[in-house]
Amino acid sequence: MAVFKKVEETFLKGHKVFIPSVSIDCVIFGFHNNQLKVLLLKTLYAKEWALPGGFILKEEHVDDSAKRILEERTGLQDIFLQQFYTFGDPKRSDQVYARQMIKELQIDVPISNWLLQRFVSIGYYALVDFEAVNPTRDFFSESCDWHDIHELPEMIMDHRAIVDQALLTLRMHLNYHPVGYNLLQEKFTMPELQKLYETILDQKLDRRNFQRKMVSYGILKKLRERRKGVAHKSPFLYVFDLKKYHKALKDGFQTTW
Repeated sequence: MAVFKKVEETFLKGHKVFIPSVSIDCVIFGFHNNQLKVLLLKTLYAKEWALPGGFILKEEHVDDSAKRILEERTGLQDIFLQQFYTFGDPKRSDQVYARQMIKELQIDVPISNWLLQRFVSIGYYALVDFEAVNPTRDFFSESCDWHDIHELPEMIMDHRAIVDQALLTLRMHLNYHPVGYNLLQEKFTMPELQKLYETILDQKLDRRNFQRKMVSYGILKKLRERRKGVAHKSPFLYVFDLKKYHKALKDGFQTTW
């Protein structure tokens, strides 16, 4: 009953608090067991999955909307967030799904309802600590789970295209932005960092070249500690120099993988 009330309220009164025809879709990346994963929602009354998304309050900055949506889905604050694309195909909106929900819940909604109109979506991607996330579904979904980037389920509307564009953008950003702080443990080895880059790029990297590049950026601090319990020679642990890391995020650096 609570779900029904919330959905009905969104359909009938949402246009009073949200900007019509504009939405946000977030591609939330996590790294676990050497796999790049994406957080998805299983939608109500449909077999497809969806990206975490939502609407923009009329007096809200779009970036603040994305941060709010991410906190609602993950429980995390102050995470890396990047606006990457605007999806405006006039055929991208899927009224079939909305109408199915209306039918199932027996809501009396006119054809002119704001949720049945065309929507342009602003895409964001986020990099999060997999272990710190508490996946949380919304009232339009029945579950919220991680999925391997190579084994994504069927998705609604153009959400698979949004994921593909987010991954492409993330790979391009590796050329001039550091990655790792939000995806790895606080202390990590150089092979673990390299594996993260290889997983994102979906290609093997030369070990010596990778280490030389990463060290040259000046964003790493080598510790005296070593990773214990590994099969080969125990590698040294590293941490990110957060001051230099965030400066590199702001100013960028140029390289190529």
